[in-house]
Amino acid sequence: MPINRVFGSPNLCNMEPEKEMDQNMEGDHKYELQDMKKNKKKLGGIKTMPFILANEICDRFAATGSHANMITYLTKELNMPLVKASNTLTNFAGTASFTPLIGALIADSFAGRFWTILVASVIYELGLVSLTVSALLPQLRPPPCPAQENCKEASATQLWIIYLSLILTSIGIGGIRPCVVTFAADQFDMSKSKVESRSWNFFNWYYFCMGMASLTALTVVVYIQDNVGWGVGLAIPTIVMAFSIIVFLSGSPLYKKVKPGGSPLVRLTQVIVAAMKKRKEVAPHATDCLYKNRELDAAISSNGRLLHSDQFK
Repeated sequence: MPINRVFGSPNLCNMEPEKEMDQNMEGDHKYELQDMKKNKKKLGGIKTMPFILANEICDRFAATGSHANMITYLTKELNMPLVKASNTLTNFAGTASFTPLIGALIADSFAGRFWTILVASVIYELGLVSLTVSALLPQLRPPPCPAQENCKEASATQLWIIYLSLILTSIGIGGIRPCVVTFAADQFDMSKSKVESRSWNFFNWYYFCMGMASLTALTVVVYIQDNVGWGVGLAIPTIVMAFSIIVFLSGSPLYKKVKPGGSPLVRLTQVIVAAMKKRKEVAPHATDCLYKNRELDAAISSNGRLLHSDQFK
């Protein structure tokens, strides 16, 4: 059943308040368009890209530098058996792969991409700080065991600190990764050909910088961790991540912050539920009698209202 007929009801044809509501919404929509035109030249655009790029470069550098060599830290510094260490990191990777779904849902539903990225970055930074503190303080690690024989494993408290650090970083990843690219795309007006070409240039630089950040972290940071010390090796990503938050926040006055229009998952669920409830109702032939909500349609449609169709019944 097409979406535009799911909520159909013949009783809507003769409802004058609905027409007045549509007229009021048209007026509100007109003023919103005027405000958008006024702020169009002030917000967004290529001038916001240095802040977004710097934030994502630092984030990728910190994420790669703190977790690429984590198996070595767990086995040699915490004296964790290899199987247990591998299982721990596998659980962390699975959690970090699932949390972006929740982060995207939160951003689309009510928080918005800017605040989701900012709050997630702070949570990520807290995880890196706790991880760095555990590497710097001897009492948060078991005694050194250079021979790697009959080593004393980490205590429950020491392990919980590591687990808490990994959980916080997983939550941070879930809020950052699904929103950064979309937030960058929000800064461009794709209706203009020049702006569209600039956006493609930005995304080319984006992926190039991500690769360079990961490469630098895999070489420099991992070398420091293995040859200088884990305290310094984990402090560097922590400092870089703190710098990324400052850079991202400093560009806040320039960003175009698109209001959340609702999650597609929620919309899909609503359509399925409505279709099941009204599966026996007969759809009206006149399109004017179909349910319309200008406010909701504007929030989820980027190219205007979809045309009515008799397909997908």
